[in-house]
Amino acid sequence: MTLKKAPLLLLALALSTPLALLARGDGDAITVAPTADQANTSKLVYGLLSDSRYAYRPRPLDDTLSQEVFKRYFEALDGGKQFFTAADVARFAPYKTKMDDAIRSGDLAPAYEIFTVYKQRVGQRVAFARALLKQDFDFTGDERWEYDREDAPWAADGKALDAIWRKSVMNDWLRLKLAGKKPDDIRKTLDKRYANLQRSINELKTEDVFQTFLNAYTSAIDPHTDYFTPRTAENFNQSMSLSLEGIGAVLQRQDDLVAIREIVPGGPADLSGKLKIGDRIVAVGQGKSGPMTDVIGWRIDDVVAQIRGKKDTQVRIEYIPVEAGIDGKHAQVTITRQKVKLEEQAAKAETITLPASGDEPARRIGVIKLPAFYQDFEGRRRNPNDFNSATRDIAKLLAQFKSQGVDGVVMDLRNNGGGSLDEAVELTGLFIDKGPVVQVRESGGRVTVNSDRKTGVAWDGPLAVLINRGSASASEIFAGAIQDYGRGLVIGETSFGKGTVQNMVDLDRWPANEAPRFGSVKLTIAQFFRVAGGSTQHKGVVPDIAFPVSVDASEYGESTYDNALPWTRIAAVPHTQYGNFAPLLPKLEALHAARSAKDKEFQWWSEDVAQFRAEAAKKYVSLNEAERRAERDRQDTQRKQRQAERKTLGLALDPLAEDLADDGLGASERDIVKDAQREKLADKRPDPLLRESATILSDAIGILGQDRKLSAQVLPDSPGPGRWAQ
Repeated sequence: MTLKKAPLLLLALALSTPLALLARGDGDAITVAPTADQANTSKLVYGLLSDSRYAYRPRPLDDTLSQEVFKRYFEALDGGKQFFTAADVARFAPYKTKMDDAIRSGDLAPAYEIFTVYKQRVGQRVAFARALLKQDFDFTGDERWEYDREDAPWAADGKALDAIWRKSVMNDWLRLKLAGKKPDDIRKTLDKRYANLQRSINELKTEDVFQTFLNAYTSAIDPHTDYFTPRTAENFNQSMSLSLEGIGAVLQRQDDLVAIREIVPGGPADLSGKLKIGDRIVAVGQGKSGPMTDVIGWRIDDVVAQIRGKKDTQVRIEYIPVEAGIDGKHAQVTITRQKVKLEEQAAKAETITLPASGDEPARRIGVIKLPAFYQDFEGRRRNPNDFNSATRDIAKLLAQFKSQGVDGVVMDLRNNGGGSLDEAVELTGLFIDKGPVVQVRESGGRVTVNSDRKTGVAWDGPLAVLINRGSASASEIFAGAIQDYGRGLVIGETSFGKGTVQNMVDLDRWPANEAPRFGSVKLTIAQFFRVAGGSTQHKGVVPDIAFPVSVDASEYGESTYDNALPWTRIAAVPHTQYGNFAPLLPKLEALHAARSAKDKEFQWWSEDVAQFRAEAAKKYVSLNEAERRAERDRQDTQRKQRQAERKTLGLALDPLAEDLADDGLGASERDIVKDAQREKLADKRPDPLLRESATILSDAIGILGQDRKLSAQVLPDSPGPGRWAQ
């Protein structure tokens, strides 16, 4: 299956909880029906979202909103419009104005009736796709697969869906054929793929359907309000805290087995010295002598629930070593659970050395890559002096940079989707000497100012912030504050444009349940504004020095949501102006333009971006084998030519140059060991944007150091951080 074909329900489950995809597979489809707890949860969520004391933009749950919920539920189940027909949608049309009644009353029958038909339609489509595999396909015509069906009309009937699926299957087949697979292997791969799709839908649990339906309601309120079941809420909180209690292993589903995808360095699994990437888990036992539970065919979150547990308790794992065949001899290991820090998402540092050029000396630029603004909220409550925190980690890295004598620092926030608002404020405080960071307006109109109240800074030297379209929320608060203070340069692409604040509301706090029953709501409670008064909502943070746009605003970002809050502004708040980079920007842009025109890696990246955007704009792929093969050959030749040029020019080689061609496989179909190795190599690929950002920062240091008049304009002599001239 291609990404566009996968039901959005499954994608939503995978995104909301990375370790959860499929339910237990014992050969029988699980019957899904609403429970009493779900009825109560539905009423609680309605009460929360309709109350202006909690929701920033409450909306009455009337017939108008009901129609939106109806539409969004169908989109969540079948966003690619490849399962339901227009007749199916029309059949349920009477429910358009009854979804509000269902949510208020807790009578969720309409949602489950629609899901039942959806499951039937998936079965029909899968049966059709598997039957197609018995024939051969003609790839000499001028047909094409139009994979982007988000705005397409619902198919008129089953025959129309047959035509859509035939082209989809042809594309799946052609991808594997171009990757060198033989017909028999292609049939086996695709037959298993489609069978797994059927099984995944059959195995969905009632809480999965319930979460999807309630999120059709929450997303109709605003794009960033979400409902989480107790299990997905737990996973979300762990991702925010970067810690959990378990063995320190990331799992992945492969057919009927759950395999180890990654082992956290220093975690219990790593220290055991026995488990390896690719090992397949077949049974789990609790304690030293508890019975072993067979977990073959289970979904990942069920296996994870068996393996996770309280610190200092023991778990026994029976597994098939990766080097053994599927029928190989089983092994067993007993591991004591511990608190595990998820290092992969933690802040990391590196140093870029820029050679001397002309009158400019060599410079060393420190880089801090921050994937998310994480904080262990529970850990902070227990011990305010020892908890996982992005700011605490970055303060340590900045101290290392100071001891190493780096000339400047680049904060790399590319694809950082945000996180803790407090962390954004505190992180800004590492670079400014007290002051307001962000304004927060609540639903009633009251505006509060979140400020850094600690005197002193962790880094007072040259600073740049690198952002792209994937930089959102807390990333935009930080980048916007650095820009408003004139504390550093902002480089890259215009950011995502998410200017709202969310808070997790535990639905079990009102009934005071001893055990989680009702889940949580990530609720939009406020809108934030920069200290200069403008919001980042819709518009995002516009960089001082812009790189070519990799993703169009019409395809990705806050502006793509049909019910996002509009941009607005409020009054600015007094804040220190450390610098004004406007007079410096023309010189930096000229140097950047001249250098990037000669920088092979930067030019290649620009070419790839242009090609990607051109292909994405088409929203279809040809089903003509000669055309697709010619394009594949062109890409292969281009990669080889670039690698040869890297050798000639003395540039770092791309470790994935030989492994970038489309293999036609999904993640669960690839060799897990090789795929994990490929991920590690991806971190070592040349990064021309990061290096160019460091060079732009070096340019600024050099210009301000040589031009005293310009330096006086850009960085007036004022106390505190911001002294760039060296």
